[in-house]
Amino acid sequence: MKRCVIVCASPDLRAQLVKSVISDGDYIIAADGGMKVLAELGIAPDLFVGDFDSFSGEVPETTEVIKLNVRKDDTDSMHCASVASEMDFSEIVFLGAVGGRLDHTFANFSTLAYLSQKGIRASIISEREEVRVLSEGEYLFENLGGCDFSVFPFACGSVTVSYIGEVEYPAENLTVKAEESIGVSNVFRSNSVKIKIISGRALVFNSFKK
Repeated sequence: MKRCVIVCASPDLRAQLVKSVISDGDYIIAADGGMKVLAELGIAPDLFVGDFDSFSGEVPETTEVIKLNVRKDDTDSMHCASVASEMDFSEIVFLGAVGGRLDHTFANFSTLAYLSQKGIRASIISEREEVRVLSEGEYLFENLGGCDFSVFPFACGSVTVSYIGEVEYPAENLTVKAEESIGVSNVFRSNSVKIKIISGRALVFNSFKK
């Protein structure tokens, strides 16, 4: 199963990040304005999805196009996620999905929740961090010793978590409420840690080493 990389239109997206994340064999989707960076790099995506409100250039002839109506109920990135979720990928990664307008960033967190609910591993990667939405279960985080991470409830009143492995602030059956910030700024102290979501749904941020 291939990995799908969806390139979105955040003004904070840099070409270097796209180059460092995309690998041979990835299925690439351009979400409207995300096409600008791909064009700059000479990368022809497999699929273009958008209403052409943030991209007005030429789409490569080899790229399939799904043209959306400007007046629609979902975002370009959510439509990309919906299409990708039906294509049996092992993983879906979003680039250019944070930064710019906060409401767009929040909508992209909701897109992660949509994919998590379908049992699909999905993440947003920026130059500084990775973001995931995790449903109930155990999730392994590797090779992040010394990196910060934060856990918050998402689209629910609270989330109950346990950390299995060495972390700065251990937790077993810790309940984090939506109106609390107790889940912020923990630290992985080993290169193999599991985050167990016992109940609820978690928005998890892990920072990369500087």
